[in-house]
Amino acid sequence: MTVLACAPVVLHDTIDSTNEEARRRFEAGCGRPVWIAARRQTSGRGRQGRPWQSQSGNLAATLLFDYPGGPAECARLSFAIALAVAETIDALAPGCDVALKWPNDVLLAGGKVSGILLESFGAQRNGTTPLAIGIGLNLASHPPMVDGAWRPTSVAAVTGSGPDVEAALATLTTATARWIDTTLMHGFAPVRAAWLARAARLGETIHVRLPHSEHTGRFADVDADGALVLEEPSGQRRIAAADVFFPEMP
Repeated sequence: MTVLACAPVVLHDTIDSTNEEARRRFEAGCGRPVWIAARRQTSGRGRQGRPWQSQSGNLAATLLFDYPGGPAECARLSFAIALAVAETIDALAPGCDVALKWPNDVLLAGGKVSGILLESFGAQRNGTTPLAIGIGLNLASHPPMVDGAWRPTSVAAVTGSGPDVEAALATLTTATARWIDTTLMHGFAPVRAAWLARAARLGETIHVRLPHSEHTGRFADVDADGALVLEEPSGQRRIAAADVFFPEMP
């Protein structure tokens, strides 16, 4: 494995945001790779600046490291991280239904149990891109349902008990290092195949919300660039970024 397997872990009881702490460490020139984790976040955020609530007993973790690739490669890395999170949930909730929703949500028994946020700090002269990969896991609790958002859940809500935070973190860091290694050694193809094997509603009808339009069609594939391929009556539509909903969801 790469040096990521031996990355140190800094675990806080409470922090504003693990991704913000990663930014502060990057700007201060601190060493990396490093994991920054917390049992509770007070100002966490998700995609498009949406708030990510993380109460005590849950896990927020960010891996700060230098990725040897540009923006396109970094964006596809979210699929590898989703697989690592799914494997972590498999271990925490054995026998439960764990699936992946494009682009980077992890579902447990149909509810959103995790969120993933990748933030770049700009390409370096040596060709690497410093990245903060933020991961939120609802272990003991989950936020209330919000209109128009995906139904949240937690491991405790599905299994009846919240896993130990440190044990969950150890599983997550190991799985993450393994899937990043897979990406670095073999490219996106094996990651894409593994992701599709866990994809929620692959081959079924989904709704896709873009900033200025909505579309309904069959979730046909994820292409070699990580884009969703939506099959509509008029043909296939390639979608690089959007919110995905299933017909029975709001």
